[in-house]
Amino acid sequence: TRKIAITLVLLSVYRIGYYIPVPFINQEKLAEKMANTAQGALGQVLGFVSMFSGGNLANASIIALGIMPYISSSIIFQLLASFYPPLEKLQKEGESGRKKINEYTRYATVPICMIQAVFVVRNLVQSDTSQGMGLAMPGFTEGWVYYFYAISAVLTMTAGTMFLMWLGEQIDEYGIGNGISLIIMAGIVGRIPAATRTLLLDSKGSLKESLFTLGGGSSQSDIGFEKLLVLIFLFVAVVVAVIAMTKAQRRIPMQSAKHVRGRRVYGGTRNYLPIKVNQANVMPVIFAGSLLMLPMIAFQFMRNAGIEWAGAAYAMFDRQGWVYMIFYIGLIYFFCYFWVAITFNPKEMANNLKDHGSFIPGYRPGKSTADYLEKVMMRVTYVGAAFLALVAIIPNLISGEMKVDQTVAGFYGGTGLLIVISVALDLVQKINSHLVMRNYPGLTED
Repeated sequence: TRKIAITLVLLSVYRIGYYIPVPFINQEKLAEKMANTAQGALGQVLGFVSMFSGGNLANASIIALGIMPYISSSIIFQLLASFYPPLEKLQKEGESGRKKINEYTRYATVPICMIQAVFVVRNLVQSDTSQGMGLAMPGFTEGWVYYFYAISAVLTMTAGTMFLMWLGEQIDEYGIGNGISLIIMAGIVGRIPAATRTLLLDSKGSLKESLFTLGGGSSQSDIGFEKLLVLIFLFVAVVVAVIAMTKAQRRIPMQSAKHVRGRRVYGGTRNYLPIKVNQANVMPVIFAGSLLMLPMIAFQFMRNAGIEWAGAAYAMFDRQGWVYMIFYIGLIYFFCYFWVAITFNPKEMANNLKDHGSFIPGYRPGKSTADYLEKVMMRVTYVGAAFLALVAIIPNLISGEMKVDQTVAGFYGGTGLLIVISVALDLVQKINSHLVMRNYPGLTED
């Protein structure tokens, strides 16, 4: 109970930061600008980053960058550890090596924060100033005052992200669950009220017509009552499917060899080796989405510069277009296999089975077992990648075909839903473990 209370208090502190804005920013103009850029490439990039900050970017709060810089740093070091010998050696040293890598990750987060904060502040203050749309208060866009303000804003946002890292570490040490994951989850869940409000406002006319009139008629709202029911059913179906696939395993039967010690016989029992269907989890979707943002931004800048073909190329990469979806699905498959290749080592697993006196029936220990595990993993990864691709494009299909706001459609799949469900399942499992250790019934038990 104490750990849960500490976790809730620390997450509440995180949400308080949502309401503390960076000084001297015109919030009304900021809201107007975010609404105007919501459908463009810049808006999609801001929306992607805002998902990890719980909408703090749209408010220009002191934690506007969220935990995204730390995630970027973690991904970089995880990838480097797979082929850079010094980091690979540290990773194999156990707990002490992991602590050293985490220390490097924190150090690398600071420059990443500052680079991202520079772009955010520059966009907030300088964009469209020639047309009177600068978002800084009057007197903060020119001369030494601008540089003083920009430096202070960059340092404030960097400090905000470092504070979130500290909160995550406190949750790890004194709370329950993974602190960074819970902060990301809290940010995503924090957007639910705004999405629900948007959905209800869009369907308000149809609901009144369906509930309070007996006759037919058409509604002026974008979402009809029938569509609302379909969306509710679809949301439940997607959540159930994601939970099932997140927990799905391919169980490979294995058997341990018999050992005779004194007069007792040990081993000889049959067991199974679990291999997750969704081994890569949400990482391929994050990588694919981030990579596809780059050509969209480049084409938008070239289009604004007057390059004719850039406009057609930019239109092709619209989120609801088939070109974008083909590239998106292809990149998800690629990153699924890439992530499995650097995190799943069949040779090491086969050697571990051999060292512990276990084997897979029908396959000799060593190379034969490693080849079999690799073949099974490749087949399982194909199914997991297909599932991730389907979940990732569901928001785009809903937004395009059913004319639903992207804020609402984002909760029917994609990165946010996968993160929320995986973190929630992990949290429930850890709470169950703590309850069982203290002889209490599990959270999901009667």
